[in-house]
Amino acid sequence: MAYGVSETEESEANWPIEIQNSTISIENYLKTNIPRYGSSYIFKAYKMWATNGNLNLSDANSDKQLSEKEINDDLAKLLETYQTIVAKAPSEPGLFYMEKQLEDFIVNNWSNTELGKKYNLIVEDGELISQQFQTDIGPIDILAIDKKTGEYIVIELKKNQTSDDTIGQIARYVGWVKKHKANGVGVKGIIIAGSYDKKLDYALKAFEGLDVDVYLYRVDFKLTEFVS
Repeated sequence: MAYGVSETEESEANWPIEIQNSTISIENYLKTNIPRYGSSYIFKAYKMWATNGNLNLSDANSDKQLSEKEINDDLAKLLETYQTIVAKAPSEPGLFYMEKQLEDFIVNNWSNTELGKKYNLIVEDGELISQQFQTDIGPIDILAIDKKTGEYIVIELKKNQTSDDTIGQIARYVGWVKKHKANGVGVKGIIIAGSYDKKLDYALKAFEGLDVDVYLYRVDFKLTEFVS
């Protein structure tokens, strides 16, 4: 059971330094090259054996068989750790942060989110253009339209950057949309962050006339028993 490290999508951040310093990778533990996920950090190692067709597990340094509840408890602890790390402010050094996956999740599940209740994604010629909407000052994470008012909604995920940088960025994009897209309708911004940030709150107060809401995301894991 491990803190996974993706082989298919590199990340600028990784697991917190505390985890990296307190455990070793699967490859180092087994002292051999592993074809898949060998660089992942071990959360817990087990011994496995079969008895009368049943698979049994124990701690790697013990012969005491673990119950199904004990194994599920280990998994729950790992998921709780993951949830806590992702929910922290991404500007803290060393934190694992999955902004790209979150952006994809929001777009792919738009109709089931709070945003989808109020706003529409933009489709032109049958193609979704809302995500990474291109401008000459950089791509907007998500550009949407208010279902009732027709206002443009500039949505930015708070990246691994300061609150001042986040506010400056969304202010620039709001200004660009007002000039190039709005045609007289309003433009507002939404920042999606992993946690409440007092610096972000104060930075917003400094921009009079900038209409920006802040949404907090929460990663929630559930374990469901499979019944064959």
